[in-house]
Amino acid sequence: MINPNYYPWGYDSDNGPDQWHKNYPFAKGRHQSPIEINNKDVHYDSSLLPWFASYDPGAAKTILNNGKTCRVVFDDSFDRSVLRGGPLPGVYRLRQLHFHWGSSDDHGSEHVVNGVRYAGELHLLHWNPKYSNYLDAKRRTDGIAVLAIFLQVGETPKPEMKRILEEINAIKTKGKHAPFPNFDPSILFPKSHDYWTYHGSVTTPPCEECVTWIILREPIIVSSDQMAKLRSLSKNAENEPNHPLVDNWRPTQPRYFRMVSASFL
Repeated sequence: MINPNYYPWGYDSDNGPDQWHKNYPFAKGRHQSPIEINNKDVHYDSSLLPWFASYDPGAAKTILNNGKTCRVVFDDSFDRSVLRGGPLPGVYRLRQLHFHWGSSDDHGSEHVVNGVRYAGELHLLHWNPKYSNYLDAKRRTDGIAVLAIFLQVGETPKPEMKRILEEINAIKTKGKHAPFPNFDPSILFPKSHDYWTYHGSVTTPPCEECVTWIILREPIIVSSDQMAKLRSLSKNAENEPNHPLVDNWRPTQPRYFRMVSASFL
């Protein structure tokens, strides 16, 4: 498997999504993500079950800036924080969450819904522990489950986002990390658990086609100030020129023959 650190990649014109396939051939596959979700192409599946997350706040470990995103890392050495139900065949372990955002509030999400781009997108990444480890799971079509939540700028921001954004100053530059104990990410969920689901890929190189996507219909509300806080991160290290970490989203990919199912009418 290609080590994603071996070939540098990013979101600029010289190393961005249009170039990824040169070093990461999966990126030209037929099950790539993100995609545009259009009502006319979605079918309601009455057999889809509700999904459930049971997260242990003690599993939260670290928050970091890796130059590509802001990430919170969780202990995934056993089934302490798990996602189950919905379209999933079993239990999946939470490994990390991260964000995608734009350079302004009118774009930043990876998935697009009926032509709408949200200000950002939160991904909670889980892996299937029937495989020996996360890297092994990424090689399997049922290896990964990502719960995706849109961020919409509005008047009544979700106070729960505060906890993550409070730590931004501690991880301003690439390579910085800070302890992030006692955090239950389910406090970020919207009220509705309605979702779309389809089979796709990781949205960063090597873009393996191993993901069952669960995309929540209802966005969570964030403030313009909260989005600006994410944009205050730098994609460079402390001793390098400051370049703001913005527009870390991959454009939508062809859907081809894939079915997108909805848990709601």
